[in-house]
Amino acid sequence: MGKTLTEIAQELKNSEKKVQLIYAFNGTGKTRLSRAFKELVSPKHEEEEAQDGDTGVKVLYYNAFTEDLFYWNNDLEKDTDRKLLIRSNAFTEWVLQDEGQDRNIITNFQHYTNDKLTPYFIKNNDKVYNGVSFSIKGGNEEQIDNIKISRGEESCFIWCVFYSLLKEVVEVLNVPEPEDRPTSKFDDLEYFFIDDPVSSLDDNHLIELAVDVAELIKSSQSNLKFIITTHNPLFYNVLFNAFNTADSRYSYKPKHSVKKHLEKLDDGTFLLTDAKDSPFSYHLALLTELNNAIISDDIQKYHYNFLRNILEKTATFLGYGNWGELLPAESREAYCRRINLYSHSRHSGEESSIVKEEDKRVLTYLVKEVLIPQYHFHSIVDHK
Repeated sequence: MGKTLTEIAQELKNSEKKVQLIYAFNGTGKTRLSRAFKELVSPKHEEEEAQDGDTGVKVLYYNAFTEDLFYWNNDLEKDTDRKLLIRSNAFTEWVLQDEGQDRNIITNFQHYTNDKLTPYFIKNNDKVYNGVSFSIKGGNEEQIDNIKISRGEESCFIWCVFYSLLKEVVEVLNVPEPEDRPTSKFDDLEYFFIDDPVSSLDDNHLIELAVDVAELIKSSQSNLKFIITTHNPLFYNVLFNAFNTADSRYSYKPKHSVKKHLEKLDDGTFLLTDAKDSPFSYHLALLTELNNAIISDDIQKYHYNFLRNILEKTATFLGYGNWGELLPAESREAYCRRINLYSHSRHSGEESSIVKEEDKRVLTYLVKEVLIPQYHFHSIVDHK
């Protein structure tokens, strides 16, 4: 029997799990669920009362409403002074004014996009952050100012605003004794609700973002709880596998998470069910794409991301603790290093898609001679 979104939100609130990962098709109602959950945990009147003392905030969320806090002034008259404007509210004031996260936001943004692309925060006469302009360095170190960034870069920037605060909250609350923390502003926080932070991102950055989010959440030692909803199968897959794997560096265990599917029924109600396995078919689609790229001799850097993603899923599916264990033992460290270099945007040649011939040979070997035959994908792709 179906439930209302408020009833689903109550079910999420009742859970004792540290992480709840939810997959749902686009348009199912994930954003409305995040709002219903927020209202359930922290009604608006409580937030208004709490703001006077700068405490009492129980839930922070990232969703479409977060993205709506940022909008473009394209300077249509002169076409020169383009900037992304910031609507001032409790969230943006907290991140920028109170916590001074502008430097961290820039660092995270450049990490996921391009170190030559730089945001500059703009303050009004009252020293309040009210906009961002962007510049990029071209050839011969020439700087082009006030550029209009792409939709994917804009989405990534807004996510980095939220992510920078998320990182700080986790680090501060990891200090066990409240009196030893550098600030008490986060002491009442109970939940982070993250709804689809992957809009318009390419697969390279999507995978890296998912890995970083999972690691940050695993590192959380406080009572913070995390709810993540997404309609993106790749993002869900990477998180699913990451949360299914323990990490010796942290106290996190797979039992601390639960994976679910949210479905909208014909009568307008909703059904939240446990997911026993990730949508493994996406992993097979990536393998087919890899095989086709090898056959057509069109291997690009992002194909190493595909390879790592497949290795992660296969390792989890087969019960290995680390994807590197699937690689030949005699050269395992070298293979892992090569895969990591190509599957992270910090690789020095990130602005170029060119793959060296030796790296093409290695990828071909790992797919054709290791992954497909040793892990029995013969019936999935033609590897002859």
